[in-house]
Amino acid sequence: MKVFSPFVSLPGLRDEFPVLGAAAYLNAGTDGPLPARAAHAAERELERELGEGRSQAHFERRRELTDALRRAYAAALGAQPADVALTTCTSEGIAQVIGGLELGPGDEILTSDEEHPGLLGALSAARELRGVSVREVPLGALASAVRPHTRLVACSHVGWVSGSYAPAELAQLEIPVLLDGAQGVGAVHVDVHALGCDAYAGAGQKWLCGPDGTGMLYVSPALRERLAVERRGYANLADPNDGLDARVHPDARRFDTFSLGAETTACALASVEVLSSAGWPAVHEHARTLAARLARMLAEQGRKPAPRGETTLVSFPSPDPPAERAKLAEHGVIVRNIPGRPWLRASVGAWNDEADLARLVETLDR
Repeated sequence: MKVFSPFVSLPGLRDEFPVLGAAAYLNAGTDGPLPARAAHAAERELERELGEGRSQAHFERRRELTDALRRAYAAALGAQPADVALTTCTSEGIAQVIGGLELGPGDEILTSDEEHPGLLGALSAARELRGVSVREVPLGALASAVRPHTRLVACSHVGWVSGSYAPAELAQLEIPVLLDGAQGVGAVHVDVHALGCDAYAGAGQKWLCGPDGTGMLYVSPALRERLAVERRGYANLADPNDGLDARVHPDARRFDTFSLGAETTACALASVEVLSSAGWPAVHEHARTLAARLARMLAEQGRKPAPRGETTLVSFPSPDPPAERAKLAEHGVIVRNIPGRPWLRASVGAWNDEADLARLVETLDR
């Protein structure tokens, strides 16, 4: 069995990701690269299940892993574990908050005009199924666009295309603010209390480099008491054996997804621990610095990036984004094209280096 050191330094972070030996992987905004020790952690759990079966000890192990992952996610959010639920993706957390508010005709949700389908889907459901009004304004204008019948502001913490931050003024609003943190947590510093948000939904598979099917939801204690919990099952009930009288957990566990396998949880936990061991401030600063460097390099090559914030995303023009994305992939450069827009998007992480950036720019000119 391979033994990994419990500590990872920032200079050694790149060595944790095997894919970087073959490719300039710049696609964490979709799915982050998987650390080798995370794959091994999942493998160990599967081997245990193969050899021991899945009886009481197995479920105790799942609870142990779940508790540890909740603590790790809470630390990445600057939150208390009791205020963090485990989900399968950002979209699940978003849907729980929007649906749980039980808004209806006459109520308005305010959002921006650059949101991801993961948020737009929940907003569409609120409009179609409940008669809620949804209004879109530019991201920077959200705080000043609130009206008397606005019941919720729902937007990205970091825009998925531009990398722009949600306006800081949102922290001063008296109505709830829900942030889509898919491009936030793991990529940039997150402190849910400093952000002043009431809910923050994040992804485990993107900038935290975990497996697909993992995510988190922070809900403030005040908002938690306002949200209806329509989905109830064994995982989010305080005492499932109370039958019809069973009640949901008093803390954020009431929003937990119904089932996470031990192997998935162990994989996610190992991924977060790799990054946190390198030090979150160093991880965030190195990624932002590299992204800014890439933006300058692209501009010098005549590919001036789209307006962006000081984050880890760099979107830049392409004459044929799908074709050019495929060409880059053939040369070992992994980026994303933005559907319906004339851009490619590079997601720059702390595991990348200057050689990855140069490989992207040089391949564009071939």
